[in-house]
Amino acid sequence: MNLEVDDLSRPAIHALLNEHLQSMYELSPPESVHALDLEKLRKPEITFWSAWEGPLLLGCGALKELDPTHGEVKSMRTPNAHRRRGAGRAILSHVIGVAKSRAYERLSLETGTQAAFKPAHRLYESFGFSYCGPFGDYIEDPNSAFMTLRL
Repeated sequence: MNLEVDDLSRPAIHALLNEHLQSMYELSPPESVHALDLEKLRKPEITFWSAWEGPLLLGCGALKELDPTHGEVKSMRTPNAHRRRGAGRAILSHVIGVAKSRAYERLSLETGTQAAFKPAHRLYESFGFSYCGPFGDYIEDPNSAFMTLRL
């Protein structure tokens, strides 16, 4: 599996991000969807990675700098057709490593609370993330679970 910083220009990435956004809007009310579209992912404070096995896109993830000591995991997604191949674990491990190299003290994330998000919760918990309250610009929302990891 090859992880690379991605410029968000390839059709496969566009398709995966569209799948991600569509899924988020199917699972959560619009006001509770915090997934980023292509334009929002192109902000300078966000680094976006993709994971490939040859020409096959296995997943993506991003790291957003909230402040010099705090980062946020964004856009973690593996295609429905290629789940359970280790891409999510590899991407999250990479994001954590980059956050540490940037001397962040904390890494946080927002995800959904519905049953479909339970595998993501288990992945984050396996890396030591724990549940917390809202951070950054988030507000308390019954459709959002907030997690953080002290680095």
